[in-house]
Amino acid sequence: MHETQAIPAVPGESGPFEQEALARLREGREKLLREIRRVIVGQNEVIEQLLIVLFSGSHCLITGAPGLAKTRLIRALARILDLQFKRIQFTPDLMPSDIIGTEIIDEDPTRGRREMRFIPGPVFTHILLADEINRTPPKTQAALLEAMEEKQVTVAGEIRPLPPPFYVFATQNPIELEGTYPLPEAQLDRFMFNILIDYLGEDDELQVATMTTSDHHDEPRPVFNGEDMLQFARLVRLVPIAGPVARYAVQLAQTSRPHSPHAPDFIRQWVSWGAGTRASQNLILAAKARALLNGHFHVSCADIRAVAGPVLRHRILTNFRADADHVRVEDIIARLIETVPEPRSGLS
Repeated sequence: MHETQAIPAVPGESGPFEQEALARLREGREKLLREIRRVIVGQNEVIEQLLIVLFSGSHCLITGAPGLAKTRLIRALARILDLQFKRIQFTPDLMPSDIIGTEIIDEDPTRGRREMRFIPGPVFTHILLADEINRTPPKTQAALLEAMEEKQVTVAGEIRPLPPPFYVFATQNPIELEGTYPLPEAQLDRFMFNILIDYLGEDDELQVATMTTSDHHDEPRPVFNGEDMLQFARLVRLVPIAGPVARYAVQLAQTSRPHSPHAPDFIRQWVSWGAGTRASQNLILAAKARALLNGHFHVSCADIRAVAGPVLRHRILTNFRADADHVRVEDIIARLIETVPEPRSGLS
């Protein structure tokens, strides 16, 4: 992310609401990054992708080994955005009611009557950290499906809206580790990004080791609030995208499907299930957020390509042939980008 680039004015058809939101974004973006750097060292690409998710109002899955500051990063973002934060440690014995809440029988001594009272679960928050989500069975994971899609939960037949804005940031350990369950496809598809977080380089790790073993603790300060994030999410959707660029995003998703007539041979050979319609939507929405955060008010094919990895990596399922040939999802996405032609209008 280019912190020094200026963000352009919104096109003329926008109103005072969008102009004010854009001014807030321009004013606070560098402050936000500066506050993140108080607690997080390195991980520039991870932070950029997290900001894209936040400003587009979406959800995110973060994959990485234990001890890479995944929880610390999300907690810091909640503090910087001045949003309510709750964390659920997913374990094998976690129940759906532990997430969404439950009804209990409550006795009213003044009226001498018993009635059902709803006790909200931790899902009633702004930022929910589903820590190590793949350590609980799919039955419990499914408790988040309605919350992530409709921003509401249904308990005993009653629909209960969640407070806006609502984000789910889920962390998961690599599937090779013991005691993990694969996430169902319906659950995976609700995450805009699957962000991979890796080990730091030697200099960055040295800085982390010295910083976290001293008695100095630098806490980030709030920069935005919930109303700001709702405005920014609306602003992102106002970013225009040319027809050929939108078609390029759709073609990337469609070409990943082995049963598509446009699928190349390597997709038919190595992929059992390709990206669905949400992938097309998220490619476009994430590209809009990236364009705005990088200082231009239009979407290019370069923006689509930049977000293709985190959007597609959890939506393309490889088969046994890919495993035998030692082909990774990242390799397939790279070949997909090489295969799908860009529009000839020069919007790259």
